[in-house]
Amino acid sequence: MPTPGGPYSGIWKLSDLSKYIQDNSWPTAYIGSTDIGYGLGGEENSNTNIIDFVTISTGGQFLDYGDLSQSGTGGAVSTSTRVVHGGGNITGGQSNVIEYFEIAVKGNTTDFGDLTVARGRDPGINNDTRGLFCGGSDGSYYNTIDYITIASTGNATDFGDMISPALGGGSNNVNSTTRGVVMGGGNPSRSDVIQYITFGSTGNMTDFGDIAAGGSLLNAGACSSTRGVYAGGDGGGGGNQMGYITIASTGNTTDFGDLTFSSSEGIIGMSNSTLGLFGGGSSPGAVAVDKITIASTGNGVDYADMTTTHSEGAGSSGSHGGLS
Repeated sequence: MPTPGGPYSGIWKLSDLSKYIQDNSWPTAYIGSTDIGYGLGGEENSNTNIIDFVTISTGGQFLDYGDLSQSGTGGAVSTSTRVVHGGGNITGGQSNVIEYFEIAVKGNTTDFGDLTVARGRDPGINNDTRGLFCGGSDGSYYNTIDYITIASTGNATDFGDMISPALGGGSNNVNSTTRGVVMGGGNPSRSDVIQYITFGSTGNMTDFGDIAAGGSLLNAGACSSTRGVYAGGDGGGGGNQMGYITIASTGNTTDFGDLTFSSSEGIIGMSNSTLGLFGGGSSPGAVAVDKITIASTGNGVDYADMTTTHSEGAGSSGSHGGLS
């Protein structure tokens, strides 16, 4: 039974109803959170299935949330109430598994359905209705875009194609409520291509511009509803670079500043509507996280440590593009 007067999620029981009527202690409905960031899975020496989380606005250490059903790298999409993870380069091959958890219910993931193609390192972009898993690799590189309806369950459906195959990182993505953008990647060389879709339709991606510092692979994204920031990667202007775009327009990135750490291949990103977090990476034991204020520019500031590196894994958050 939920705590009297506290948040409630799940199915009502008759015994619960009788108790609340007798005590006049009705719980409140769970309305979601736009201020929680998650790191999901990853790969660094050996794969991990760990999910950890942090309340973005308050800071502090990341805490254990639960586990994915399998270890490896994939992409993630989310709303204020649900996080969905798709695919993964797993031990022994690639996965087409889509799985999810409800933010109100701490614990392990539940099966959602399957992707149309098994692959990992497939960045997720979403608004508050649709989630898309873009590109990815299984040794070969894909330009496939799949989509799901986040609030339901079921198999993914073909959305269209990317301009160029693959990405190679699960986090180099930003979005608003109407537009999703993927920044950089590789096929398999480092790419400076920025490309976008409109969530309300289906179809192929459209050219947005370029990463001005040059090609980047395994970089990360964080965003508000108006601005997207990419960070890190193993190409172009160096592993600690950050640049930004205005999501509603098109064009090349503008310099934002630098991370405090430079070993940032395979880092992940997450954000609420104000703050962006970038952390982890491929260096052994890399768990450091930097914080930025998305609406301004400047260098990253040391924030906290994750429970594991999440290298090449997925970052996600309840706001995830200014959905609050």
